[in-house]
Amino acid sequence: VFDVGGQRSERRKWIHCFDNVNVVIYVAAISEYDQVLREDNKTNRLKEALLLFDGVVNNQYFKDVSVILFLNKKDLFAEKILYVSLKVCFDSYDAERDGTGYTASVAYIRKRFENALIKHSKKPYVHETCATDTNQVQVVINSVIDTIVQENLKDTGMI
Repeated sequence: VFDVGGQRSERRKWIHCFDNVNVVIYVAAISEYDQVLREDNKTNRLKEALLLFDGVVNNQYFKDVSVILFLNKKDLFAEKILYVSLKVCFDSYDAERDGTGYTASVAYIRKRFENALIKHSKKPYVHETCATDTNQVQVVINSVIDTIVQENLKDTGMI
């Protein structure tokens, strides 16, 4: 398990550390769709998370591994989406076409992440999460373990 760090200066250090990776677990804070990076007060945090996700999952080292995506901080997102439109992050977002409210907005963000996987060989496993909800975290951990086991069984031809 590696935490590659959120700041840009940390990212170039980690790519060479990976060999024989089975799964990429990516956590994106969806509640940060209206915030900018600390080191760059012009770049939107969720857009940066999407760019990094694209760079990771489409990297030659990870093109054939399973991807588990956590759309995290769903509790904060659910509150914020009531008064701050996704339009602040995504110019292409259209409330009439794409819908409003929590469910439609998460679906829009999820689709943006899934679209980054066009070059990737496997379908992502996506979970909406709240890291402070201990019951949900246990369910998610069990799901991750199950995903890894299933992928290993497929890779060895056992299923």
